[in-house]
Amino acid sequence: ISPSYLDGLMPPIVTTLFEPQTVTYNGGVANIKDWKISCYLEVMEGGIPCTNPHEGLKNHCWELLETCNDLFARWYRQQHACNDRNTSAYKTDENDNPIVSRLMTFMTRYTPAPDENALLKHVDGAGKVDGSVVLALPVDRWTASEEENSFEGHGGGLTFWDGRMRRNAESGKREVEEIKYDTRSGDLAFIDRAVWHQANPITRGTRWALVIFYKVER
Repeated sequence: ISPSYLDGLMPPIVTTLFEPQTVTYNGGVANIKDWKISCYLEVMEGGIPCTNPHEGLKNHCWELLETCNDLFARWYRQQHACNDRNTSAYKTDENDNPIVSRLMTFMTRYTPAPDENALLKHVDGAGKVDGSVVLALPVDRWTASEEENSFEGHGGGLTFWDGRMRRNAESGKREVEEIKYDTRSGDLAFIDRAVWHQANPITRGTRWALVIFYKVER
């Protein structure tokens, strides 16, 4: 996604629209029972994880959400081209891309504070979603200086564990391969179903991200 486009979208978000909601999960989100750094634009059926999604923020981001739908659908088609060659595996649109719908959408602001600095190793939607995207948003330059809010050099990015085994050069033991991505504004990570990953901790500044859980219509 164009960083300049996101720069134009962010000022109302960081100044007025973003209102974090406290949600409580039985098992916690990555061992954090009370999650309070996300604002939910869309929620799952039955009001999970909250019953009051932020319509104003959703309307403000609508064009961006629709763009993410299109990009996710095209990625999913390519990613599953070998396994899902039978067209009956999922419903398709006029361009033969899968028809997808957003199950949950939320925006998160990470800070260095305890329980706010990361979203540690987890699987999106407890493995009950078909895929997800994580969009890195710009550093907040509107409520304070970029120097004050930047987390550059102080963590951030994403880590994935894709199930493949590799031999540790130091210990000689076989371990699950760990892949790290140093994401920047506009970088979009596509995540397949039940892939372990995490938003890495930051120790300075603030870090913003948009996350969408998807269902592929079958």
